Amino acid sequence: MGDRRLYPGYESFQYEISTLLSTYPPPFIYVQDTEALGTSLGAVDALLRDLRNQPASECPSKIYYARVDSIACFTARLFYESVINSLVEWEPDWEDGCENWSATDGDVRWNENLDSFLHGLRSAHQHLCKKNGISGGTSSGKNKGKGKQINSGHDNVRLVIVVERVERLKETLPELLVPLTRLAELVRLDVCVMFISQVGWLDIRPPLGASPDPYFVDVQSPSKENVVQSLISNFATISTSSSQPTPYHPGLTSLYDHFASVLCDICFSFIHDPQELHYIAAARWPGFCKPILDQLEDIEVDLPNNYNPSEITRMRLNKLFNPTISAALEVLLPRLTNATDWALANEPPPNLLNMPGSTILQVKLPSIQTEYHDQMGIMGLPRMSKFILLASFLASTNPPKSDIRMFWRGLDEKKRKRKAVKPSGKGPSKVSQRLLGPTPFALDRMIAILGALLEENDADSRISSDLFNIAGEHTDMEIGRVGVFSSVIELTSMRLLHRTTPADRLDGPPNFKCSISYETAVLLAKEVDVPLNDLLWDPV
Repeated sequence: MGDRRLYPGYESFQYEISTLLSTYPPPFIYVQDTEALGTSLGAVDALLRDLRNQPASECPSKIYYARVDSIACFTARLFYESVINSLVEWEPDWEDGCENWSATDGDVRWNENLDSFLHGLRSAHQHLCKKNGISGGTSSGKNKGKGKQINSGHDNVRLVIVVERVERLKETLPELLVPLTRLAELVRLDVCVMFISQVGWLDIRPPLGASPDPYFVDVQSPSKENVVQSLISNFATISTSSSQPTPYHPGLTSLYDHFASVLCDICFSFIHDPQELHYIAAARWPGFCKPILDQLEDIEVDLPNNYNPSEITRMRLNKLFNPTISAALEVLLPRLTNATDWALANEPPPNLLNMPGSTILQVKLPSIQTEYHDQMGIMGLPRMSKFILLASFLASTNPPKSDIRMFWRGLDEKKRKRKAVKPSGKGPSKVSQRLLGPTPFALDRMIAILGALLEENDADSRISSDLFNIAGEHTDMEIGRVGVFSSVIELTSMRLLHRTTPADRLDGPPNFKCSISYETAVLLAKEVDVPLNDLLWDPV
């Protein structure tokens, strides 16, 4: 199988292509992959390499293949040269003048036009037949049956030409589409042409029925389990043993298995391309394992080959690095920066797990909220976003019956005060909601609380206008702006708010939870001069 194991989830696709190419392939195959084209290209390349080395008992015809990129071959000459040189495994050398392959010593060019290209394919086929130990070949009908094996179990040489990203070929070299789809008819050889693209055949097909219908192959997107297995297999291929502990030491295989599962749990909802997830893993994995390596280095313990961190250590690492994986997805997926620079800029501080009197199993890590907010720069958010976070914190902490206190404030000089509840001494005391965790709240309720906060603490900072004569009219306009709802969506993407209702639900307002801690809410309240303890139903 060779490299085929590096592409889990593509077994059925590789089996179908392998069966076709090793038995009776159609002259024209069209492969479409809308999700992960790069992974499909790698799977096809690994498959062809295995077929190239298969014995005659498994594949009667000896397969030689050429893989051509339509982006790199933007002229017909480049396309012809790439195909023939790849088939005969010829690499132009700079010292020899970068000459292309030629079956004779004369100055014969196979890149002049389509006719010379067809002659070049026939010459390459004859050369490969002689190389494989088959006399005569099957280049014409009169030679059919005369090709006798000399020292090889193969009966024939089969050529496979893979054209990737063929939609670009339609833009740069549209005149080559029809000849390539009918190449087996024109050259009269055992040739199979395979197009691979993200675009459907109907969008590329030449007009007026000039091309025959291909054999269609639709590649299914890999599942999350397949992507996790692909990440783990890739780590096994690049891990190397060394005296010094490195991020790719074989002893970290168990920890990397856990990291791959966490990475796919976070990112698979947004992207299904295994190559993109490999790219994000390469940027985040060195920082994920760095606290472990620092701890082992400080206590002068060599990394064993079967190192398996405890579940507590894994959970603490998850709390620290899950938000940074989301941040890496937002930056690395659109290629706003490269993985190396991002990994260096987001490297965790040294000795993160090293604390006096602690070990890897007994260490205390910072809170996830504090670490996340320090990294994301929560204090640099816009003023309206800070008010939204405070309103969300109050909605998640206070019971709904207590909201009336904020809505009635300012109507009368005598503010309503909650009566002090004295404990009766019977039974256990009630645990504060702030310690139990946030509760879901409706978006409408949070907007109402936001209006009360803005009216009491932000009305004086606005520019006065003659258009608003009624008390609270300006605040009603502010909380009804589109920017407020856009800020809610942005805070949700930053994991500062968590949506608890499905995104496609239409009945009723969406529900959210606030994910900031009490300490962070206090800092935000000081920033915008909001008396937070006066608004909390159960203050500290």
